[in-house]
Amino acid sequence: MAMDAEIASIKKNDTWKLVDPPASHKPLGVKWVYKVKKNKDGDVEKHKARLVVKGYRQVQGVDYDEVYAPVARIDTIRLIIALAAHYGWTIMQMDAVAAYLNGYLEEDVYIEQPPGYVVKGQEKKVCKLRKALYGLKQGARAWNGRIDTFLQKHGYVKCPYEYALYMKVEKNGDIMILCLYVDDMIFTGSNPAMFEEFKRLMKKEFEMTDLGELSYFLGVEVQQREDGIFIAQKKYAEEILKKFRMENSKPISTPADPGTKLRKDSEEEGVDPTMFKSLVGSLRYLTFTRPDIMYAVGVVSRYMEEPKQDHFTAAKRILRYVNGTRDHGLMYSSRGELKLVGYSDSDYGGDVNDRKSTSGYAFNMGTAAFSWSSKKQATIALSSCEAEYIAAAACACQAIWLRNLLGELHHVQDGPTTVLVDNMSAIQLAKNPVLHGRSKHIETRYHFLREHVEQKTVEVVYCPTGEQVADIFTKALKAETFVKLKGKLGMCSQA
Repeated sequence: MAMDAEIASIKKNDTWKLVDPPASHKPLGVKWVYKVKKNKDGDVEKHKARLVVKGYRQVQGVDYDEVYAPVARIDTIRLIIALAAHYGWTIMQMDAVAAYLNGYLEEDVYIEQPPGYVVKGQEKKVCKLRKALYGLKQGARAWNGRIDTFLQKHGYVKCPYEYALYMKVEKNGDIMILCLYVDDMIFTGSNPAMFEEFKRLMKKEFEMTDLGELSYFLGVEVQQREDGIFIAQKKYAEEILKKFRMENSKPISTPADPGTKLRKDSEEEGVDPTMFKSLVGSLRYLTFTRPDIMYAVGVVSRYMEEPKQDHFTAAKRILRYVNGTRDHGLMYSSRGELKLVGYSDSDYGGDVNDRKSTSGYAFNMGTAAFSWSSKKQATIALSSCEAEYIAAAACACQAIWLRNLLGELHHVQDGPTTVLVDNMSAIQLAKNPVLHGRSKHIETRYHFLREHVEQKTVEVVYCPTGEQVADIFTKALKAETFVKLKGKLGMCSQA
């Protein structure tokens, strides 16, 4: 039945026409791919069958050229959730049925007839594609081009700082914000009547599924409540624990041990790299709503090529921590003002393998963080001042992008964005060309920070180390400090 539905959708979209095999092209093979789609409770929602092209046989310049298609950044999705929570807006969700079948192709692409659906009497003919199919390298790009053209034609303005974000503002000031992630779309705004108009337009042009209020998106559970919006990944966390047989493990209070330093040249026994990469990849996706494990996951990610037993033990410690905090997530509410504030921090030479430092930053507006990072620096810092300065420069880059994005969303930030740093030398260096003897070797690109301090785009302000939220992204912390900073990020358990 699912296969019949897929073929019916393909025919309805006039996806291909049967032609004689061309001499210049070898038709691409196709195969059926099956999937059971479940809801947030784990119940079967529907059975899906996809006719997928064997795109790995495509040749660039022959049957494809450009393949890039934008999707919304995770930071942008969380920002929209934070804005909706602040104003009490409802977030809605829609899904395009067989989205890739709507994208127009610019190249000549030929495929074999689908197994089980070969037309009798025309067995030797092949299908020339008018529109894209799943599996084609340019499939996502073709769909994005189609939806982009449609939205702009109907008055939705694309954000120049986030190509998967669109806005529509009425003359009376009502606004609607739309965010695309391939074939999933979420939208919110001040006037529900705009939602109904948007749904009508979309259903007229495409086959759409109206999923109502946003409750489950990209594996993230979303609770829209009167006091705000709570996002978590409890179901996904439970799936990871079950997959790696850690669901009955003893919970622990922190994801990383402050006394443990991992090394690449560890003499311990090696572990299966494929299994270790799968574990780390699963944990990385969990950081969508779990900034508290960001640093610990970043550290174990450095050992994916030749993982050893101590690296695997560190990764399992993260799972033990997750096991005790399955229902933890981020709570965005209407409290506080929409003032962008950043926290920047760095350790100094924390990686024992190459002595590079780790930068960390976090941004919030009101009650909870919506943008964060924990990343090893590209160069070796010669002092803690330099390490903090490099981290603050990275934080300033993100601050400028967020300011621009908020400006497009009609939330212009008045005055400079505050970046809180716990190192006075780095603050002085950001404001003036002081400490020349100790800073003359710092790469020019990091002085970008000083330029924007002078332009009053960002303002670097001191904060005590104990209040430095970004500290959680740069090093393993003791339980008391960890819990305190976790709370400052806006994390809590599911109510």
